[in-house]
Amino acid sequence: MAYPFQITSMEQYEKAYRESIDNPDQYWSSVAEHFHWRKKWDRVLDWNFIEPKIEWFGGGKLNITENCIDRHLETMGDKPAIIWEPNHPDERTRIVTYNRLHKRVCQFAQVLKNNGVKKGDRVCIYMGMVPELAYAVLGCARIGAIHSVIFGGFSAQSIADRLEDAKAEYIVTCDGAYRGGKDIPLKSVIDDALMGNKVVKRVIVYTRTRTPVSMIKGRDVWWEDEMEHAEAQVERENVVSMPATEMDAEDPLFILYTSGSTGKPKGVVHSCAGYMIWATYTFVNVFQYKPGEIHFCTADVGWITGHSYIIYGPLCAGATSLMFEGIPTYPDAGRFWDIVDKHKVNFLYTAPTAIRSLMGFGLDPLKGKDLSSLKKLGTVGEPINEEAWHWYDENVGNKKCPIVDTWWQTETGGVLISNLAGVTPSRPGWATLPLPGVLPKLVDEQGKEVVEKDENGLLKGNLCIAAPWPGIIRTTYGDHERCRVNYFATYENLYFTGDGALKDENGFYRITGRVDDVLNVSGHRIGTAEVENAINMHAGVVESAVVGYAHEIKGQGIYAYVIFNGHKKDDDMTRKDILATVSRIIGPIAKPDKIQFVPGLPKTRSGKIMRRILRKIAEGETSNLGDVSTLLDPGVVEEIRAGKV
Repeated sequence: MAYPFQITSMEQYEKAYRESIDNPDQYWSSVAEHFHWRKKWDRVLDWNFIEPKIEWFGGGKLNITENCIDRHLETMGDKPAIIWEPNHPDERTRIVTYNRLHKRVCQFAQVLKNNGVKKGDRVCIYMGMVPELAYAVLGCARIGAIHSVIFGGFSAQSIADRLEDAKAEYIVTCDGAYRGGKDIPLKSVIDDALMGNKVVKRVIVYTRTRTPVSMIKGRDVWWEDEMEHAEAQVERENVVSMPATEMDAEDPLFILYTSGSTGKPKGVVHSCAGYMIWATYTFVNVFQYKPGEIHFCTADVGWITGHSYIIYGPLCAGATSLMFEGIPTYPDAGRFWDIVDKHKVNFLYTAPTAIRSLMGFGLDPLKGKDLSSLKKLGTVGEPINEEAWHWYDENVGNKKCPIVDTWWQTETGGVLISNLAGVTPSRPGWATLPLPGVLPKLVDEQGKEVVEKDENGLLKGNLCIAAPWPGIIRTTYGDHERCRVNYFATYENLYFTGDGALKDENGFYRITGRVDDVLNVSGHRIGTAEVENAINMHAGVVESAVVGYAHEIKGQGIYAYVIFNGHKKDDDMTRKDILATVSRIIGPIAKPDKIQFVPGLPKTRSGKIMRRILRKIAEGETSNLGDVSTLLDPGVVEEIRAGKV
């Protein structure tokens, strides 16, 4: 298929950007015309950032799966939609054509209906990276159920919290999942999460690892049995396919939980039409996708990157999306390069953490791997440092592949600031220019636009966006006030990203990191409050404070200062106990990298912890800690500094 909204030159970018800002209704209406609608919209955009209220394509009716699948069948039915590469290279690759995807999604949509799922019901999906995960996501969207995918690394407690928040009555999971050399017992984690749960009616279990699992009568059913029954139903009733449920443009499509500056995760809600258009528009433009190319996004579908750039964006564009079950270092550090060689991948989209990790193995894993099929490269999840950018450029791209350094968030639905591959200029370490429809503003702490440049000729401030784009968050599930307070109340009439940024004379942006109490660890957002709450659950912990520090692989590491008053076996063993507690409550991704036992924390007389001081000590900056005389106990700072781990 052709992409009439694809930008192919700098002049075209400048024209599109101007139009999108000066006349957003006209610009986005012309883009939306190229999607399949049951009924066209009555108005393009209705919004204010006070409530906030944001509606795109009001009155429009559609179903996203008709755009992802049905409209491609006539011309591309036999084309691969998903190429699945298993965890272990000796296992068989699976190729899912658009025809097969259509059949399986309709079949699973029937399974959901058979099990009582209706439009608007919440379905929690906790699976490994298998094609069935895509069938489950799209099957929910087909019948108008709201899916909430939870990353396979989260603990039973984290799942229980999300189930309770979403009031989910249905779960789709696997017996287990493979991830590198590990077997992850997903069903058993779900069973733990459901202890005491009175809301969940059905758990559908897909067989992947053949791990023994407990199946509770009346609640748990096997995926394979249900699919077989649905297939027999189709044959018996002579039904060609499951019709897609008509959805309103602003109906919720999915909930995705993200960590914030308080302990409770936020359920970010994205709507059907705006999200679809933004995910597809950004996919086609940022990655400069050409029909027939193989797109390899290495993310997990448990994160927004997998939603937007493994499933929805590529499939709406009629692309071939490569889905990988494993990790970049299993069975060795050449796995990514083997996959690129084997499948003749054209675009590789991965995290700076993965690149830095692979750099550590040197160039041997790249030897003998044919990477000549690569045309474009991309990074996501965190700012990429210049050293990693150049290594990626020289050794993976052979200096012939443009690199897109994409900045965006769970809340934005898709890329907001990035160069367009080979079309607009790139600069190592800089996200560069905003996409059409994105109006960034740098403001100071009072919310005034920054106009004075620093000594390097750069503007520096807190990054906000001054107008809505189609993929913007609509609400936080069940708590609209939290959405307002978190994103729209800090600065008047602005969406606050929580990130700081620099802007140069060319209008390029460089993201400098979080300015709130949220860490970015390996591209995963983790709230300090959430980690502190988990540490404080350990029986011997009195209080803790968590900060980020520069980590050469992860970008940011987690440094925990802990006041401990319990029985200490020894420091190392106690640290392991605390790490086990965090793993149990949140999951292994939130485990601190360093734990320092301290006699107290630097607090003001009003009881506020001075994290600025703790951050400096964690970073190794011990001489310039600022004025400590206003602290309740200034002496504690010296003790903390002396005990740094």
